[in-house]
Amino acid sequence: MSTDLVPDAALCAALRADLQDAGYTADAVRSAWGPLADEAVGHGLHGPALAALADADGALPTLARLLFLGVPTSVASVSAALPRTGPDGLAALGLASVPGDLVTPRALVRPQAFADAAGGGQWWIASDLDEAALGGALPIGHVLGVGGASLTLAGLQLPTPAERVLDLGTGCGIQALRARRYGRTVVATDVSERALAFTRMNALLNDVDGIETRLGSLFEPIAGELFDRVVSNPPFVITPRVAGVPEYEYRDAGLAGDDLVRTFVTGVGAVLAPGGTAQLLGNWEYHGDGAGDGLARVREWVDASPVPLDAWVIERERLDPLAYAELWVRDGGTAPGTAGYGDLVSAWVADFAARGVTSVGFGYLVLRRPASTGSSLRRFERVTQPLGVAPGALGAHVAEALAASDALAALDDVGLAASAMVVAGDVTEARHHLPGADAPSVIELRQGGGLARTLEVDPALAALVGACDGDLPIGALIDAIADLLEVDATALRADLLPRVRDLVFTGFLHLA
Repeated sequence: MSTDLVPDAALCAALRADLQDAGYTADAVRSAWGPLADEAVGHGLHGPALAALADADGALPTLARLLFLGVPTSVASVSAALPRTGPDGLAALGLASVPGDLVTPRALVRPQAFADAAGGGQWWIASDLDEAALGGALPIGHVLGVGGASLTLAGLQLPTPAERVLDLGTGCGIQALRARRYGRTVVATDVSERALAFTRMNALLNDVDGIETRLGSLFEPIAGELFDRVVSNPPFVITPRVAGVPEYEYRDAGLAGDDLVRTFVTGVGAVLAPGGTAQLLGNWEYHGDGAGDGLARVREWVDASPVPLDAWVIERERLDPLAYAELWVRDGGTAPGTAGYGDLVSAWVADFAARGVTSVGFGYLVLRRPASTGSSLRRFERVTQPLGVAPGALGAHVAEALAASDALAALDDVGLAASAMVVAGDVTEARHHLPGADAPSVIELRQGGGLARTLEVDPALAALVGACDGDLPIGALIDAIADLLEVDATALRADLLPRVRDLVFTGFLHLA
């Protein structure tokens, strides 16, 4: 795909002012076409939204049709909606063409609300026309807009200050914009010139400075440099290497299987400054019948890093070969029942069968180069339940967990037993009794925020958590519980202290 975008500062400022005056926000657009049409748009169906806007006049409906849905719109209505920019300004930016009396969009500019620990706000994000606007499959060089995966990673970003941040595989630049809220400078890289042009345009459109773009693959554009933070929604999709299967730049790096994520994990330590953290999304394959094979592969990649790394890897879902194939064939704009759909799905399934892949895991990776020698955090887990907080708040939870890990690493069991704890404010307890029974058969601790974990605990741990009010140290509480339950206090300490460490890391308990 050609790079015909022109990120002109003056025109981007004019467009920003026009969009502000028009009230072109995510909430306003949703209100304009209603909840049902909004859900349909999320499924790639624009008909209900267009029907809702059919008789609506004014700047907001015009912009929703033109820039959100990608529908050609009259020159007169666009001129009225964008008085500073006008149709010619959109054309000069490369966002539209003006054949005769119609303005035909060549890209989308969608409003995107955001919220994080520093507050909330509104961006406008330019990206290529989606499959609904194109009416078919995407071109190979398509630059993706803001989707579920990119929002997830944006919400996971640590809300703590950083000097230098690397956004590897920036795409339209949404991660770079988010990173700039906490990082003093951001370097955004991509193999696509068009993606970098969109990133520069979106920085100008949202009046965000401090973002530098560089062309190149993986760590090549920043060789020899160190960063305090690395974020990446890399092109991790596992794609069969056979004729007829498109290799989309935004999701496919041209490597076999899950080698892209392996290459990232084993190489990122060399570009992290001591104490620096990398966060990314990724896929990993399961082979054969081994239930833990996928996460075990990731552990091997971490262990293979020449630079020691802390690692916290969370698998959010696991798909069988057919479900994975259908997901990514549809993602490319080829719908079920259309020409080529069956052939593409069959190519994916055949590739997985030939390589012995039984399923594919998807999740989040948090990797950190320890500030001192050695690593102290190794956690590989499955967390598949719905999350307990808005996506934008997850970054704070990750930051708190990493800080808790550091604090726990400095405490041996004697130090831990001497520490006082308090129960997190979002933790509740549920007890389940069999009919007529005095004692509960199941005791659960439930987390309202964070990763919304539910833990089944025994009476001793439940009593300990219930007594954590920041007054007495953990060791004294355990001794009292041992006396109450008439069990050996030393044995109870050996049983409970490791579980207390886990409760602190996961956010059920806080060190007082």
